Parts: sequence; structure tokens; C-alpha cells
Amino acid sequence: MDRRSTPATRAVAHESLKGLIDAPRFTKGEARQVSVALVDLLAAPQGARERQMVMGDGFTVIDRDSHFAFGMSDKDGYCGWLPATALEPALPQTHWLAFPASHLYPEPKVRARAIEALTMGARLTVLGEQDGWAETTKGFIWAAHLRPLGEWMADPVAVAERFLGTPYLWGGNSRDGIDCSGLVQISQLACGRPCPGDSDQQQALGTDVEGPLQRGDLLFWKGHVAMAMDERRIIHATGAFMCVVMEETEAAIARIAAAGFPLVARRRP
Repeated sequence: MDRRSTPATRAVAHESLKGLIDAPRFTKGEARQVSVALVDLLAAPQGARERQMVMGDGFTVIDRDSHFAFGMSDKDGYCGWLPATALEPALPQTHWLAFPASHLYPEPKVRARAIEALTMGARLTVLGEQDGWAETTKGFIWAAHLRPLGEWMADPVAVAERFLGTPYLWGGNSRDGIDCSGLVQISQLACGRPCPGDSDQQQALGTDVEGPLQRGDLLFWKGHVAMAMDERRIIHATGAFMCVVMEETEAAIARIAAAGFPLVARRRP
């Protein structure tokens, strides 16, 4: 079974796996959420970053060691380890950050020293508003940067375009650094569309594309994904330029093929 989507350790497994695997113990897990602005989701305690999670992301804890918690991300089922200190009890949330980035402040003042920077997709509980600021359980944030949960955007490509120039980061899911599948996922989720975390998983989305590309179509290579902006341009986060860029589609296909990676699929989510 794919470790990334298998909520189990050697000691315990999530109850959804009953009848599918043998495990010493099964559990329904503990509902938690990410309490910090951004945290790496790790392959193992002290291991490599596989993806990232943002403030308010739900996380079902299945197992623990002394300093880390193993579980699965509620938004996409991705499994891995988080520092236990980055989690808190799950609370009702009301809004999500609909800007590429914003800041939390200790008071509703532009000149106040920011508490921390948030990235698109962060979820918050709004307690009230005053003078254009939203008061949340984490601090104050400019209210126009938020949308109520369920009020999604309409165009994933328009979302991706707002990340142009963002530095490339393997496994990244934020305005501070993002990879190809992270860009696709954040763009799809912002439009209320389910989307897994890695490019090979995303290749199962939608249907095969025959004929000209349309805005929002996905192009896949081994280990890489891009989004079509129209019939002739793509947008993607790429290590070739170490940032999010736009390219002419045919030129990009030829460049990547010359490096030994031919185009393998075109999908319409």
C-alpha cells in the first residue's frame, strides 16, 4: 500500500483499514488542527519533508512518539509525521485566507509588529470585525483577505497566477516556497475542488484530454505537473527556473523532453 495514503504505523492503524491490513490495534484517531503558520509534513520523525500544512489544516492523529505525531491530513488524506507542538485541539472555523499571503497582528493597527505571516488556505475562526480588521482566535488580520468557508474562487489558473515568482521548494505548499504539485493543489483547493498532494496522485484527476488544451487542463511528466493557461501557455513551479513561471507550452514540452522526460498525460479536472 502507498505509505502516503496509508494511515498506519507498525503499532496502530486507522479504523478505516480494518479488514484491509493486519495491525496490533485500530483507532478512530484524535481530531487536531495545525496551530502554526506553516509546518513540514515528514516521512518519519526527524525525516524528510514530503508536503507542508498550514494554520487550521485538520489532522487526524493516529500514533505518537515523544515529540512527533503520526496521522493524516484531513484535506487530502496525505499521511506523515508532524511535530506534536504544531498541533492543537480541533475547533470550529469560519474563514479561510484567500490571498497568497497575509499577516496576523496583535492589535488592529497597520504599524503593529506582525505576529506571523500566513499563506493562502489558512483557516481561522473570526470573532468579529472592526475598522476593516477581522479579530480571530489567533490575532487580527485584514478582513478583505478572508472569505467565509464555502465561498470559493472560480478559476484555479487565476489562483496560480497570483503565485508567479514564488520560489521553488520541494514539497512546498506556501507563498514562501512551492513545488509543482503544491501549486496545483493550492489552486484547486481554493476553488473548492478536492486535490491530492503529489503529482502522480493528481494524474488520477478528471479525464484524458483529446484535442486542444483548455484553461485549467493539467499536463504531466514523470514527477512533474503544469497547468494550461490557454492553448499555448502553461504555468508551473519548476526547478528549471527555481520559481513559478509561465512558459510557451510546446517550448516547455520540448525542453523537458530533451532532459529525458517526455509528456505522459493531459488531464481535465
